[in-house]
Amino acid sequence: MLPADIPTMKAKSIHCIAVLGLGLALGQAADPVRERVAKGVATELPLLVSLYKHFHANPELSFMEVETAKRLAAELRAAGLTVTTGIGGHGIVGILKNGPGPTLLIRADMDGLPVQEETGLPYASKKQMVDEQGNTVYTMHACGHDVHITSFVGTARMLGQLRHQWSGTLVMIGQPAEERGAGARAMLADGLYERWPVPDYCIGLHVASDQPAGTIGHNSGYVYANVDSVDITVRGQGGHGSQPQASKDPIVLAAQIVVALQTIVSREVHPREPAVVTVGSIHGGTKHNIIPNEVKMQLTIRSYTDAVRNQILVSIKRICLGTAQAAGLAKEQMPIVTVKDEFTPSAYNDPVLAKRVTDTFAAWLGKGALIKRQPTMGGEDFGMYGRTKHKVPTFMFALGTVSTDLIRRFRATGKPLPMVHSSTYAPDIEPTLRTGVTATTAAALELLKK
Repeated sequence: MLPADIPTMKAKSIHCIAVLGLGLALGQAADPVRERVAKGVATELPLLVSLYKHFHANPELSFMEVETAKRLAAELRAAGLTVTTGIGGHGIVGILKNGPGPTLLIRADMDGLPVQEETGLPYASKKQMVDEQGNTVYTMHACGHDVHITSFVGTARMLGQLRHQWSGTLVMIGQPAEERGAGARAMLADGLYERWPVPDYCIGLHVASDQPAGTIGHNSGYVYANVDSVDITVRGQGGHGSQPQASKDPIVLAAQIVVALQTIVSREVHPREPAVVTVGSIHGGTKHNIIPNEVKMQLTIRSYTDAVRNQILVSIKRICLGTAQAAGLAKEQMPIVTVKDEFTPSAYNDPVLAKRVTDTFAAWLGKGALIKRQPTMGGEDFGMYGRTKHKVPTFMFALGTVSTDLIRRFRATGKPLPMVHSSTYAPDIEPTLRTGVTATTAAALELLKK
């Protein structure tokens, strides 16, 4: 959903990192399985690029992924999986049983964003959709979910062709509504872990808009944050701007609350615990000389642990009520604090699983293709798959998508690279897909090895 922190890299090393990964992959491919995967990916790549362009040109908004799900289901069936559709909305589940062994879940998200694309690509999205509020909006795969599902299809094809190399059960899910932070929850609520085998491992990838194509970003522990949305209605007593003493000004009260909220992270949360409290929207009043009856605010709250999350939410309510009481507001005029039900939990890379998969990437792609990343305060509902009672180990890695030439040009101008969710974000697609399919296939063969 949101990008990870940009890793610090010397400019002169970028080209080396980008070309070293797949170069070493080929050089180290004395193993016949790696050779077969390398050849298989090379054979599939033109078809995957074509499929990517189709997905890119035809994005669909969250919970509206009708055609995307239909095409993805068809691709999984063609790869030999048994597919069920309509899970948690337009989610799909593909199963490939291949003898005894562990169960591996591979997840890809499908939805696009309400962004008007400005990449200038010949296959750029020109699509418009009617959103849930009835507004006609442009739609774009600005977060790289088209890369996710195309790599997903390539992985399904490779694993279908390599059944003699692994044993166990493969569960591949196309998830709706990641951008709403709701798709994983919806699929789980629709019986993902009851109707299909509970996985022993769950893996996924996310594009990185700050990382060279051909590279893999990794870390252990927290990788994405808890994300909460909070609405606050600050109430008061309106009046004439020339007679403020006859009113209870909610704008002044809201200003005091905004300032006081900044003390939660700086003075209440332990300095070693990452946390963010951002007031992203504040609206109140209609005219210069009118004191309104209320002000509305919208906040985003970020944390890693549940304890810090709960601490922040409790503190927000305390500050709002305490500030209102100090201003002399009556009980029925206290601020209304609403924690939205759009909660996205933090995503945690299981250390044991992370090391096993990262070591596999190093063996297949070369250590020079790996970049150690820092956790981000962005959100990704992938974490839901590891937070059920089953405590499934999860691992999400970052797939580099940016051409080294583009990185050099932007560094030369001092401008930041286009980020995910930007209207100009455009992956360097061939090396991106090659690496995504190779890395995910390698991870699956390791976790399902005989």
